[in-house]
Amino acid sequence: MNKAMEALLNEWLWQEEFWLPPGTRWQDFHVKDHVPLPRDLLYTLPLAFAFIALRYVFERVVSAPLSKGLGVKDKVRIRAPFIPKLENFYELKSRQPSQSEVVSLGQQCGLSQRKVQTWFRRRRNQDRPSNTKKFCEASWRFAFYLVAFSAGLASLIYTPWFWDHTEFWRGYPKQAVDPAHHWYYILEMGFYVSLLLSVSVDVKRKDFKEQVIHHIATIFLIGFSYCANFVRVGTFVMLVHDSSDFLLESAKMFHYAGWRRTCDSLFVVFAAVFLVTRLLVLPVSVLYGTLVVSREFFRPFSGYYVFNALLLVLQALHIFWAYLILRMVYKFVFMGKVERDERSDEESEAEDEPDEEGEECRREHRKGGINSKLTSLANNCMLNNLTNQRNINSRLPKAR
Repeated sequence: MNKAMEALLNEWLWQEEFWLPPGTRWQDFHVKDHVPLPRDLLYTLPLAFAFIALRYVFERVVSAPLSKGLGVKDKVRIRAPFIPKLENFYELKSRQPSQSEVVSLGQQCGLSQRKVQTWFRRRRNQDRPSNTKKFCEASWRFAFYLVAFSAGLASLIYTPWFWDHTEFWRGYPKQAVDPAHHWYYILEMGFYVSLLLSVSVDVKRKDFKEQVIHHIATIFLIGFSYCANFVRVGTFVMLVHDSSDFLLESAKMFHYAGWRRTCDSLFVVFAAVFLVTRLLVLPVSVLYGTLVVSREFFRPFSGYYVFNALLLVLQALHIFWAYLILRMVYKFVFMGKVERDERSDEESEAEDEPDEEGEECRREHRKGGINSKLTSLANNCMLNNLTNQRNINSRLPKAR
């Protein structure tokens, strides 16, 4: 029974017409060819959990002490007192109640509307991630991307397809895979699976949906390209991505540490690398190659179209992020500083909401300043009125 199910699954999932160019059959491949095997991807799931465990240790042993050494400071926020009815509403219904809900909650708890709004404001701020947490996340991704880029560059720089991109397709699909490239694939896919598994507990940024789509598209792209033996072009795509990602994460780290000039300099370098690699290298070397050059070596098949569709989804995300980055560059050039990371550094909430007592103090301070200005203005007005009155009195006889 199990063998029958396995045969049916293989017949349905691994159809030659979908995975192989016309005229090629599975029988044409031999074990000695060292071609990618789909079962190799099963290693990515335990690797993803291993990455999550390694990240937990890394953030506490390396990132946290490093954040203190670089001077990362967390904002001091007043904690909201525990009020059961408000807490239940916050957890189960909404973090931002409507005006009618505020009135109803105030009546239930015996609080004024203002106090209820203040409680929800403090409770939201209480859940906002600290700079230390964001620094630890950025440092973990920086460490992985830097190691992955260095290892990928070392394994690819001496390959013929790194310099001549037509070699991506020569001999396809019977292309042997080097063990280093095999593990490069497995580790990269395991890392992105770990990012997808932990996305719900990570800092939510304003491009949260795009990040989830990016992770899913990347996982499908890596897995599909491995099964279809697009390993040569796949390793090059991963290397291009890693080349700019570690620069972005390093800029974030210095941003949280308050090193403004270092952050701005790294961001400018990142923007240049990102725009060149994602909007120039990938379209010219990869997209053009997969859509046009590859047809010189084999006829298109179903898997070929799926692979190109995933690449185009990824490129659409690159264009979206490039737009945000160009806005940042515009601000840097014409305003002299990078105010915030337009790409992914902002959380879903726009900014810290002010605490009620702090706002009262600021209002009193502004009121004092305004009163002093009003007094000065009033004095000037009285002087002007007296002057005008004298001028009017002096003109009255003439008028009579």
